[in-house]
Amino acid sequence: MPAGLIALALGGFGIGLTEFVITGLLPEVAADYGVTETTAGWLVTGYALAVIVGALGLTAATTRLPRKPVLIGLLVLFVIGNTLSAVAPVYGVMMLGRVIAALCHGAFFGIGSVVASNMVERSKRASAVALMFTGLTASNVLGVPFGTFLGQALGWRATFWTIAVIGVAALVGVALLVPSVRSDTEQPPSLVRELSAFRSGQVWLSLGMTVLGYGGMFGAFTYIAYTLTSVSGFASSAVPWLLIVFGVGLFVGNFVGGKLASRSIDGTLLVVLVVLTVVLALFAVVATSPVLTVIALVLMGAFGFATVPALQTRVMQYADHAPTLASGANIAAFNLGNALGAWIGGLTIAAGLGYTSPIWAGAGITLAAVVLTVVAAGAARRGRSHGAVTTGSVATV
Repeated sequence: MPAGLIALALGGFGIGLTEFVITGLLPEVAADYGVTETTAGWLVTGYALAVIVGALGLTAATTRLPRKPVLIGLLVLFVIGNTLSAVAPVYGVMMLGRVIAALCHGAFFGIGSVVASNMVERSKRASAVALMFTGLTASNVLGVPFGTFLGQALGWRATFWTIAVIGVAALVGVALLVPSVRSDTEQPPSLVRELSAFRSGQVWLSLGMTVLGYGGMFGAFTYIAYTLTSVSGFASSAVPWLLIVFGVGLFVGNFVGGKLASRSIDGTLLVVLVVLTVVLALFAVVATSPVLTVIALVLMGAFGFATVPALQTRVMQYADHAPTLASGANIAAFNLGNALGAWIGGLTIAAGLGYTSPIWAGAGITLAAVVLTVVAAGAARRGRSHGAVTTGSVATV
């Protein structure tokens, strides 16, 4: 694999760390600024909303620009945002730093996915995207626990200073290792052409698959701490270690999912989503058993994140002539799925259905993703049989 993919993965690691580490530091941040836990929680929500804005707005605004300088500019924005968070004297400035850092999130992964796929031959594109997203999974497995520990030991600002340094290292890596050239088959960038990708029914189906396929897993995961402590009987002190176990599943799933998607994207998605539906349903049933809960956590993480390389590569394939904006839109779809899953899971708890109800809800959302995948794959086959083939070997509906 090209060395530039490592630089992109490092950028993904820093961005993932920025997104997730705040959850472990909210008590310290809230106490420092003298705000309630709910108010501090807006640092999470505000980040997620800004990701969606950046994934669409910044990607569209930079479509005509060369991708490598755009990636460098996004990392500069990332460093500025985290530095601002580290020095923020008041809550409002901290929120501003979070928003600035979040704006680069969607655009970086969206544009970076296109750059990563163009650095390798077509048959290895899903694996290249998976390698880039390895940084995101590593941030969950290693970065978040270390960042939380660092923040508790040296103050939460030390964590954001560390993230800013990681951003600088990623910036240097991208500048030195990522090539500036586009693939031989790629046309010069054009916003009009990028928007034309959304005329493809398969692009919209792919975005819907991302919302549902990722939203089901995240809906189950959002309230997992309550499930682990109130249903499975674990002490609250065990939750961080259990999340590391979950993160190991994410890491393995991302790697294996990338390998499988290189062979068959729709086949991989169908099998993985079916198994994930079953895993979530069984998890809800066996959640009272600590041993089975640990096993279910690993499987939920593995099959949940095994969908990511295929989902990201699929939307780029069906927008092959103009993949940048569609790729950014898919990053926004991941975050929309996060919000949808968390919202539905919250509704089930509010309805008094218990702390396993978000897992059942997640299974239901994932089952809907299975149905949509069957529809999308069938439409693609019919399109190919009728000769509706776009660039490469990709059909549209």
